[in-house]
Amino acid sequence: MSTLVWFRQDLRTVDNPALFEAAKNGPVLPVFIHEDPHQTGELHPLGGASKWWLHHSLSALKQTLPGLVILKGDARFLVPQIARQAEVSNVCWNRCYEPHAIERDTEIKALLRADGFNVESFKASLLHEPWELTNKTGGSFKVYSPFWKTAQQQDVKAPLPAPEKIEFIEYPDGERLDSLGLLPQNPNWADGWDDLWSPGERGAKQRLEAFLHADLKGYGTLRNRPDLPNVSRLSPHLHFGDISPRQIWFETQKTMNQEPDLGNDGQKFLSEIAWREFSYHLLYHFPELPKSNWRPTFDAYPWREAPEDLERWQKGQTGYPIVDAGMRELWQTGYMHNRVRMIVASFLVKHLRLHWHHGEAWFRDTLLDADLANNSASWQWVAGSGADAAPYFRIFNPITQGQKFDPEGAYVRRWVPELRDLETAYLFEPFNAPEAALERAGVVLGVSYPLPIVEHAAARQAALAGYEAVKLAGQNAA
Repeated sequence: MSTLVWFRQDLRTVDNPALFEAAKNGPVLPVFIHEDPHQTGELHPLGGASKWWLHHSLSALKQTLPGLVILKGDARFLVPQIARQAEVSNVCWNRCYEPHAIERDTEIKALLRADGFNVESFKASLLHEPWELTNKTGGSFKVYSPFWKTAQQQDVKAPLPAPEKIEFIEYPDGERLDSLGLLPQNPNWADGWDDLWSPGERGAKQRLEAFLHADLKGYGTLRNRPDLPNVSRLSPHLHFGDISPRQIWFETQKTMNQEPDLGNDGQKFLSEIAWREFSYHLLYHFPELPKSNWRPTFDAYPWREAPEDLERWQKGQTGYPIVDAGMRELWQTGYMHNRVRMIVASFLVKHLRLHWHHGEAWFRDTLLDADLANNSASWQWVAGSGADAAPYFRIFNPITQGQKFDPEGAYVRRWVPELRDLETAYLFEPFNAPEAALERAGVVLGVSYPLPIVEHAAARQAALAGYEAVKLAGQNAA
């Protein structure tokens, strides 16, 4: 029986259940459809950085699957149309969990079945379906720790191999990859990214192997050091499914079994994979997560509107070096170290008191790994409005955070080169440096490096005062 396999966030051949099952049953027509958000009404479209990755990941998949057909348009119209034109018997895909994707896929499945096609979907992007893990009362989880405890008690099936053989169905109508317009033009702000990243299945496999063999050791503590390499950098590969979480899970477990001294580090790494699962769990059970506060009492928070402050944050011109370093790393590489993500996010919502929506939108546009679930859940976590959120009174001090996690200043000096000659003792608070130290380093505050956009202590007090409105709303609701 012939099958149309609809690729989405699963741009790989290994551990791809839809492709594996289709190839067993007969000829396959692999299809990828780039949807125009203006046609589909998608409220959270792909950002520029994600489009760059998608282009290169599709290019890599096309080399592995030469029969891949690339189209653009509305999948609700195109999938049934192609199935009829190609005269396939079956249509299958791997599940997506974003609210708009669930609605779209449900509609397409109904249309196909009404036309007499066999339709099947599979789990491929998560270790556990969002509805598979429940708390003691059978409901959804709202706190990460019990979610992770429950997840550890569940079996994870071994990854599927790539199909041994695939017979492709010829389909004459398709788009050239370049016609999708995914790459930046005039200017090419992604210039040099080809040297930093290797999108696609092969690149993901190589990145995982390099991490497990070189950088997993010490991950439990060193993952918080942006000046060190002890992070996986696999999140962009997971975003479009160059690699599956099952592959990561099993390869990590194998490494831990071979090298028992890596047990604690490996377990901590797997817990971070589980945080991604928790984010999807939240998104599935609370589909308004990208738009609305998970804790409704946060609707009372008195956010500021300050476009100039937002722009300075986006450009890495806040006057706080660890914040600026992170924002510049993001702009120049499409990535930011996770510890620094927390610091810059806290600065936006708590020092500048700008709504987390602004941060979510900027990260969605500039991060290569901008999953809707992770991005939304993590921003709400930092803001204090989300599930299992950081307490509202936890306001990161950008000075001490830099001193603690970038102790030699290597990270800041890399991304804020105008401060590279400043003594480490003053590197994270140049505004408190003696004039002689600034002069020796060639730093002129307000000229070569900006003065602080806000004063830390005053900003902290203003944030706490704002949270009094949230507390009052909670008391009134009770």
